[in-house]
Amino acid sequence: MNKKTKSAQKIRQVTSLFVLGAGLAAGQNAMAVEFGPFTLTGFAKAEISRASNQCSDCQLNAGENRHRPWADALAEGKKFGTAENKVTLFQPYLATRDFDLGKGVKIKGLISQRWRDGKQDIEGIWYEKNVTLKHEDFGSVQVGAFPTRSWSLADYPYGTNVGIADSWGSSGAGYGLLQRAVRVGLPLMDVAAGDLYIEATYDAGDAQHKVNKPAFYELYAKYVKGPLTLDAIAQTGKNGQAVAWGHAPFVATTTTAPFIGQNNQPLLVDGNKQSILMLMARYQLNAKTDLYGGIRHNTWSGTKAVVTNYVAPNALWNDMFNVDGVDASSKAYNASTTDISLGLVYKFAPQWNVNTGMVYMGKAHTKNPVERGQSNTMMLNTVGVGYEIQPGFAVYGFAGVVNYGKKGLAPMSMPGHAAFTGVDSRVARSGNWAGAGVVYTF
Repeated sequence: MNKKTKSAQKIRQVTSLFVLGAGLAAGQNAMAVEFGPFTLTGFAKAEISRASNQCSDCQLNAGENRHRPWADALAEGKKFGTAENKVTLFQPYLATRDFDLGKGVKIKGLISQRWRDGKQDIEGIWYEKNVTLKHEDFGSVQVGAFPTRSWSLADYPYGTNVGIADSWGSSGAGYGLLQRAVRVGLPLMDVAAGDLYIEATYDAGDAQHKVNKPAFYELYAKYVKGPLTLDAIAQTGKNGQAVAWGHAPFVATTTTAPFIGQNNQPLLVDGNKQSILMLMARYQLNAKTDLYGGIRHNTWSGTKAVVTNYVAPNALWNDMFNVDGVDASSKAYNASTTDISLGLVYKFAPQWNVNTGMVYMGKAHTKNPVERGQSNTMMLNTVGVGYEIQPGFAVYGFAGVVNYGKKGLAPMSMPGHAAFTGVDSRVARSGNWAGAGVVYTF
């Protein structure tokens, strides 16, 4: 394929995104669709970009969990360079109207699922599948599957509005999606001339797990006073999957016994714990300018390497975290990190805005004598421009750059060595990207 043909193909691909957006907006009305007792809302999004220092399957054991030591090695002879990336997202929300049960009590239901590139985003995991009971004087109770506040708010608005949705929302020691949860919200309170909302969430994880039972707790407080909004979150997950992926579902798939090993002996997987403390803030500086900021402290207990089963000729392993090896005498170590985000949105015309965002992931504090990424850092910066063609339908462009403190294993707050940008920290210290997208909300 010659250069002229390639350029024409790229132009067609970018054009197709705008055609998709126009088609989605053909209904002219960016609003909910109502039929009977149901309301349908949602969004569709498509992006195309080109990024430097991309390496496909650079890892020797492709797709292997980054915290397993044998996943550290790179494959020899792999080429890396500029590559094209495309992604589509579609997520509808189907909700019932509020049914009045009398005496101020109302009930409603909601289901929602997300598709990424035409496939279910996380197989077997619902984004929303819940029922909510609420009373204007006593608050609300929600039961079922729904996102955590730590992920949903970090993703939107704190991430999406300034181009750092994945790097901020999908990193750190939090969990993002709950499947068997109960959330209790207090009624809105007037505090210091502002509005305060407080809620608590519990999730039981996977009911099949009887040893080291999973348990998830999250406390959330939102305070709004004039142009200032504060969102504070404290979250702890016990005996869940050991990850540094803030979008992860809390299902505790690798934390119980018995797993059957050699000679039919049960194998116990040690319990684990990981937590976050997060504070995010938005401030409307003036009619055109919004400021964003966030700080998150992550802690992991560490999870020792254990063989969970044997499928000849290979052993199967648990999701270990921050280990110094995989032999019988190996250990897992506590670790903690602190991450920071900043952002700004400037609306220079009624339908136009420019934005910029930053995420910094610091070094980890741990006593592990073996390098697992604790000495590395990551700085990611973005710029973007958006244009709202009509309510609910927008096009946008974006660019960014990522810089690692050094070439090697990625910082512990990252779920993978090439997460968020495709730039593998073991291959290159930096990389950049640019692209365009369309989004339609209804």
